Amino acid sequence: MSAVVQVTGLSKSYGDVHALRDVSLSVEQGELFGLIGPDGAGKTSLYKILTTLMQPDSGKATVLGLNTVRDYRAIRSRIGYMPERFSLYQDMTVRENLEFFAALFGVTVRQNYDLIAPIFAQLERFPNRRAGALSGGMKQKLALSCALIHKPEILFLDEPTTGVDAVSRSEFWEMLNGLRRQGITMMVSTSYMDEAQLCDRIALIGNGRILRTDTPERLVAGLDEQLWNACADNMYGLLEAIRKLPHVAECYTFGATLHVVAEDGFDPEAAKRQLEAGGLKNVEIYPAQGDIEDLFIKLARNE
Repeated sequence: MSAVVQVTGLSKSYGDVHALRDVSLSVEQGELFGLIGPDGAGKTSLYKILTTLMQPDSGKATVLGLNTVRDYRAIRSRIGYMPERFSLYQDMTVRENLEFFAALFGVTVRQNYDLIAPIFAQLERFPNRRAGALSGGMKQKLALSCALIHKPEILFLDEPTTGVDAVSRSEFWEMLNGLRRQGITMMVSTSYMDEAQLCDRIALIGNGRILRTDTPERLVAGLDEQLWNACADNMYGLLEAIRKLPHVAECYTFGATLHVVAEDGFDPEAAKRQLEAGGLKNVEIYPAQGDIEDLFIKLARNE
């Protein structure tokens, strides 16, 4: 495989705010590559540079071998871009939006319909409905269809599942898997750590820096920490108390439990006795399996 996106030493600031700090990464042809990080991490700034909507302060980025500053016109005709916010024409119908974007790229809807057919199928029932009247999940499908109608070589999706329900999120990733099987390279950004597991490779980004890049499996395998689940009747009291225990490096909320990052010497049974002696009831401490979110918290803490 060869790199279709190459970023080297990229930096971007807005006044005193450093959105990107010496960012370097590459995306291989045919990959589904995830850019994983919280809001404000720098994901959208990187996307705007890669899709030629903004220039970096320093560094270099190429897409399909083309420089994002010098060759912006050539890049725009060969990529698809789905921004974080729904950017289609709200007063135009489903059909009008699709035909408009096809015309922009000099193609017809029929010409590439086979590519979007699995995605557009649910929209075919109401082609005359205005885009602004669609549900969140349907807006998502229409935006993806419009981004694909000219059959781009690489697809950039910026936080595509933000603000949609869990079922729509799952359906959307099924669509992306279908596109991957057709050989389309995709770069997807998300703040949902669980979506990292659905990518071929990911880059964890925080505070404008790439913290680590690898496959999800290898990243999690490298999480060399003693990790424990903890719960009790009073979860907030438990959080405060555990943070004061010896041999505890970190404790944070993780779903319905707490995750405790322990140092050598941590004794879960002794910790449980001490916590219950302090007034907490029904304390449970048991081994936890780390995931991408645990790794991100560790890397962000070290950063």
